Amino acid sequence: MGRLIWLVLALLVALVIPLWLGGGESIARLRQFPLPQLLGMFAMIIGCWLINSLRIRLLLGEHRGQLGPLKSLGVVISTEFAMCATPGGSGGPLTLMALLARNGIRPAHGSAVFAMDQLSDLVFFLCALVGILLYALFHSLSPRLEWLLGLSAVSMVGGVISGWAVVHVHRRLIRLAGLALKAMKVGATSRRRWARRLLRFLAAFSATLKLPRSTLLGVFALTSLHWLLRYSVLYLALRGLGGEVQWAWSFLIQMLSLTAGQFSLAPGGAGAAELTSAALLAPMVGTSTAAAAILIWRAVTYYFYLLAGAPVFLLMVGKPLLKRLFQGRQAAGPAPVSAPINAPRLENQYHPRHPARPGRNGSNSPRPR
Repeated sequence: MGRLIWLVLALLVALVIPLWLGGGESIARLRQFPLPQLLGMFAMIIGCWLINSLRIRLLLGEHRGQLGPLKSLGVVISTEFAMCATPGGSGGPLTLMALLARNGIRPAHGSAVFAMDQLSDLVFFLCALVGILLYALFHSLSPRLEWLLGLSAVSMVGGVISGWAVVHVHRRLIRLAGLALKAMKVGATSRRRWARRLLRFLAAFSATLKLPRSTLLGVFALTSLHWLLRYSVLYLALRGLGGEVQWAWSFLIQMLSLTAGQFSLAPGGAGAAELTSAALLAPMVGTSTAAAAILIWRAVTYYFYLLAGAPVFLLMVGKPLLKRLFQGRQAAGPAPVSAPINAPRLENQYHPRHPARPGRNGSNSPRPR
């Protein structure tokens, strides 16, 4: 219940901020937005889900037969819902690994698939950031954009270096983690268990990296197509409202806003993403246009994920739990009616009725002398 209240509060804050910034003029601009263009943007998000489902099946390698196209689509929608509904997106990897495990894929392999998926995203954003930096050399940027662009570049390079370190110097990292856990007075059994889990993950991740080069290139191409579609939503929203912003700047604004939302640890970055995008967009297109564009952008890339993903999440994650609960109740059955105390016990093969001995009756009363 506490998480649900936290999610509702985050949604209210995310809605109030653009409406407060734009006022009634932003609502008037929303009414003028072309409906076919809005429906096309929702279709783009559905296309992103289909692309991600194909990407997961490619990363599964020889295990892709255990996850059909329809199930993989349900896994993607449920994972996206969990990432939007939990602080910092922490529920996403847990949902993905749990759903893959229910389809016969080991947790180590499921975590390796998630890590490879994130690594593919990181490589794409690093390439996109390099392209934006080259573009910015020939165009003037505000000091705020320059600072945020540099911070994003440093964080992404740090992420790539961290991933490389985990793969290549994992033995030293395991020893250091073991010493740290020992200093925290964690038992030797627990330390060995966590070390085995890490080694299984690294083995599965190495096996994923050894997939055919054509498969890995296909995964990266699908990753690029997914993010190009998803990060074109804000640009299309601005164009539909009459705003003139170049696609590269809209891409950068979305990347920086969602990064700020991740650091805020709010569900889906609610509040922080709206504030950051409004601060970057308002000087370019005006406050009312920026507020209306942010509402459309977040409705397509956040609220739609929650509304469409909630029933799929309940079907994929909640149905097995409810089935197990009802099966347990049916197995228990109704409580049997207790037999009368003085009723004679029925004879069966486990409790045969012995013949009465001389001088002893069938009751528990003492024998008369």
